[in-house]
Amino acid sequence: MLIAARALLGLGGATLMPSTLSLVRRIFRDDRQRSAAIAIWSGAMAGGVALGSVLSGVLLEHFWWGSVFLANLPAMVLLLVAMPLLVPEFRQASPGKFDLVSVPLSMAAVLPIVYALKEFAAEGFAITYLVSMVVGVGFAALFVHRQRTYRSPMVDPALFRNAGFSAVMMLNTLIMFAMMGSAYFIAQYLQSVLGKTALEAALWNLLPSVAVLISAPAAAAAARAFGRRPVIVTGFTVATGGFAVLTQVGTDSLWMLIAGAGVLGAGAVSVLSQVVDIALGISPGHQAGAVSALSETSTEFGGALGMAVLGSIGTAVFRDGMRDKLPDGIPAEAADAAGQTMAGAAHVAATLEGRMSQDLLRAAREAYTNGFTLAAGVGATLLLGATILAALALRGVPAAEKGEVPVDRVSDEDAAQ
Repeated sequence: MLIAARALLGLGGATLMPSTLSLVRRIFRDDRQRSAAIAIWSGAMAGGVALGSVLSGVLLEHFWWGSVFLANLPAMVLLLVAMPLLVPEFRQASPGKFDLVSVPLSMAAVLPIVYALKEFAAEGFAITYLVSMVVGVGFAALFVHRQRTYRSPMVDPALFRNAGFSAVMMLNTLIMFAMMGSAYFIAQYLQSVLGKTALEAALWNLLPSVAVLISAPAAAAAARAFGRRPVIVTGFTVATGGFAVLTQVGTDSLWMLIAGAGVLGAGAVSVLSQVVDIALGISPGHQAGAVSALSETSTEFGGALGMAVLGSIGTAVFRDGMRDKLPDGIPAEAADAAGQTMAGAAHVAATLEGRMSQDLLRAAREAYTNGFTLAAGVGATLLLGATILAALALRGVPAAEKGEVPVDRVSDEDAAQ
């Protein structure tokens, strides 16, 4: 039931985010206004994540866990009432047919690949994981072939003939890999290692969000002064530094964690706002919806990979560290649960008494922190590579340099209201 409900929420989110970004592209024709609007959009998204965590913490503190889903209802009612009154409508004159075949093909490509990467990182090599990877790549090839041959493709291949567009989609995926991969660890560290309640953890998470909210408009101002490429390269460098700070986290390093998360988030949002702006700026106006959807897809794919890969690395290190450190005398079933995840170890420790409980928690916190810091090191290495990629791939892309030509205005024909 939970998975089915989350799938429905995913469908809703998949329609909302690209649509809002597409509307930004259509409403704000002036280059400077569009850049400022996208910076606000990026900051609002990051701020919503932070405030949502606090709201969830409050609800979990006072109500049952399912109440966090009901928190969406007032926001959705407000959206349904306000959207028709405040937001203009834009429609493409000839949108073509919806490609029902491409949707399952894309899912059949992504899911086996993510599963294989996750299991490779956590469990090591196995033939079943390799088969899963091959199946995913095969479906990906079928998806690409259909997009290149179908009359009304879900993804227009012409977009990727622009080297700048392909580059920013890759950079968008990489920065979201880092953001979501780190978020996976930070939330668990605050609650399971430091022992914070859900509300306390959410409130501590607000501190890094201050840097995140400031960085988006600051990045937009810097891009106007120096160009987008230097801002993106600087953002990746800053985010790499944030991961480097996180590699120094110990079992009781609250302020080190907050500092690293703040630096990482500030750099990541700076990159995110600018790569989205470039993608929209170099694409035809009538394809704003498709470009927004691709941007959101790369965002979600990068986030899913970040949680799967970095999370699996941390899990593998945790399990290896717990293998020889479980206190003697723990029942076999409880020992198995404690050795799988940090949450499992904390749950088992709560059922034990005295020294045994303390020893188990100490071992679990050390093992989890070791996994966290190794995953942060992997993230720092990845972002260092992304920094070099951004510097090279965006060189010569007009929309990434200072003094770019303003975005072409959308014609009345393809933006009928």
